[in-house]
Amino acid sequence: MISRLSDVELASRVAAGAGEILVGVRHGDLLSGRHLGDVGDAMAQAWISNVLVSHRRNDAVLSEEAADIGDRETADRVWIIDPLDGTREFASGTADWAVHVALTEGGAVTSAAVALPAVGELFRTDTVKPPVGPLTGRMAASRYGGSYESAWVSRRLSLNMIGIGSAGAKAMAVVRGDVDAYVHSGGQYEWDNCAPVGVASAAGLHCSRLDGSPIVYNQPRPYMPDFVICRTEIRDRLLSALDEIW
Repeated sequence: MISRLSDVELASRVAAGAGEILVGVRHGDLLSGRHLGDVGDAMAQAWISNVLVSHRRNDAVLSEEAADIGDRETADRVWIIDPLDGTREFASGTADWAVHVALTEGGAVTSAAVALPAVGELFRTDTVKPPVGPLTGRMAASRYGGSYESAWVSRRLSLNMIGIGSAGAKAMAVVRGDVDAYVHSGGQYEWDNCAPVGVASAAGLHCSRLDGSPIVYNQPRPYMPDFVICRTEIRDRLLSALDEIW
């Protein structure tokens, strides 16, 4: 029975199921633009919330698109979800958007899944593998321009900046081995990076704040100012470069 699934299996099925819903919302190009994004956000959120309440009713939930479920201040187990990471990309018809589902316990990610539904990929903490092959000499950056910090790292480590849409798509590009790093300093919320950080950590990648300190989730104000995900081969050089300016 589904209620007997492990946390990571539930996270994976929730992420995959929400992805199928979102692909369906795009069906036939019957909706477009902001209307498409709004409907996608609402439908994926409703489905995920109902599944988690049905199968993990004693856990708290933090989501971008809805009020908290349960008391996050007293709950040790808190699901942090983004039903549609990259609404702009989703609404514009591109492929680099994601679904994030993560369980945190004591502020750390213990189970997570990131779905990239438009390309049929699902990354989960219990099966993800470290990236293979040599370093690429590339780093993920926003399609709309990198930050001062990411540009600094790019210059200091001679990494070419590659524009990628959503946060989940950027993080999974590091997991996949398409790029070597993802440096973010422009501020996000916990749902933007919780599941991606969980999956990246499980893949053996370095994940931290820009000053090298641990990332802690389920904060009273769920704002995440900065973080980095990178291959361990460049961790020390990357953090040293950031230390010059951060």
